[in-house]
Formats: sequence, C-alpha cells, structure tokens
Amino acid sequence: MDIITPRLHDLGGGFTVRRLLPSALRQAVGPFLFFDHFGPVEAKPSDNHDVRPHPHIGLATVTYLFEGAMMHRDSTGVVQRIEPGAINWMTAGRGIVHSERTPDDLRDKTRRSHGLQLWCALPTEHEADAPSFAHTPASAIPEVPMSGVQIRVLIGSAFGATSPVKTLSPTLYLDIHMTAGSQLVLPVLAEEAAIYSVDHDVTVNNTQFEAHQMLVLEPSGSTTIRASHATRLVLIGGTNLGHRHMVWNFVASDRADIQRAEAEWLAQGFPVVPGETEFIPLPARPK
Repeated sequence: MDIITPRLHDLGGGFTVRRLLPSALRQAVGPFLFFDHFGPVEAKPSDNHDVRPHPHIGLATVTYLFEGAMMHRDSTGVVQRIEPGAINWMTAGRGIVHSERTPDDLRDKTRRSHGLQLWCALPTEHEADAPSFAHTPASAIPEVPMSGVQIRVLIGSAFGATSPVKTLSPTLYLDIHMTAGSQLVLPVLAEEAAIYSVDHDVTVNNTQFEAHQMLVLEPSGSTTIRASHATRLVLIGGTNLGHRHMVWNFVASDRADIQRAEAEWLAQGFPVVPGETEFIPLPARPK
C-alpha cells in the first residue's frame, strides 16, 4: 500500500495548499493526476486569494468545496458560483482559460475556504476536444446512508448509486463521512483507488495512518477503515490512462502539444475570459 505524504505549495498571497499528486511515488491514481487540498483557512477582507486567469490543455479540473464560495469564469463564457457540495467539472480539451475569485458579496467579510482541486487526465482521443464546463449542484449528488457512515457519490458509481456527472473514462470520487467509532468495509470499487483523510487519523486494515496522508489501496481484497473521531475521507480512483507530460497548467500525452500551448500562451493567442484583463506569464524554467 503506497503512502503519499503532502508537500506544501504556496499559490501566492499566503494561500498554501497540501499537494498529494503528482508525487515521487506515482503520477496518478486512476485518471487523477493532480490533488490539492486547500484550507481550512480564514481570509480577512484585506486578503487576496483570487486565482487569476490561467490556461489549461489536455485535462479536466474537478472543484469541490467543503466551506466557502468562489466565482468561476472561463473563456467559453461560463460564469458559475461554486459552493459546498457541488461538483464542477471543466474540460480543458484543446485549450481553456479560467479564473477563480472571491464572490463580490464576500469580499468585505471574514470568510473561510476549504476544499479540493483535482485534475483528471483525458483519454488521448479527447485531449483536443472543445473546452466545456459542467456544474452539478449539491442537490443532484446521490447519498448512500450506512451504519455510522454517509457516502456522497460525487462521480461514478458505488454502493448502488450513480452520480449524474459525465466523464470520458471510468472515474470514481466519493465523499465519506464517518461518525466516531464507526467502521466501513470498502470492496474493490475501481481499477485503481486511494483514500485521503481530510481531517483526522484513521485505522486502515489495523494500521493507523495520519490525517492528510493518501493511501493507495491494494487492487484486490476489501479494505476496512475505522474512525475513532468523526472523520471525513475522500476516495478517488478509476482507470489509469497512462503517463502524461505535465508542465505548469498543461497536460498532454505528446510533449509537442505542451510546447505549442506554451508558445500560444506567450503570444496571448488563447481565448480570453470575458471581463478579465490580467495576464500571468509562463513560470521561469529551472536553469
């Protein structure tokens, strides 16, 4: 069982995230090749945690909030307020630009932010698809009650429930709430799968693991999870789509596609986000 420990990464403005994927142990779990856990953090009116407009190719972003709110805008013209419990799936395809900012009604307030930002690889035949954005409200996400456990099936199918979120390859994403003293037996649910404890230590197959560690599950046999505290876990997984090149916000199976995207971004040839004027240059390459 691989154990992945987070690296702290500063996104700017003092906004630090725990980054689990990609890691030295493995690039991806199923199609998921990027996993950031941000917060919980309290921001004051003077704090600026906005994510300015930036590009993507060859991936899908998956945004899920536990607390707070953000305003998504992208170059397809979508403007969507993102709030806790909803799944927001953005297919970058051949190229998209988006920003994630604090909603105007919260800027003058002290506010909390907490959630996960994940990326999924796209099947090679879909890497150049037209960009798109799909919002699935919290009310549409199925929930499965069990003894001491509540499971939200955010993406994919598990425990007899299926999410309405459309994907391009087999993908699984679960939000699991466990009460203190509860136990959950996980069958094999996907070709590859991993669990991540958002807030407390858990015992997995009689071994205790710390919060904020990602445990890649064995591909056969069940997994028993015990929680001594009320705990929130997520499970990610699905079919692994193979190695991807990753440079900045660009993902591709062919490195030449990344080089073309870098040149296009430098030439400011990407589509623009309506109402946005800021431009982020490519990050400096290590010498």
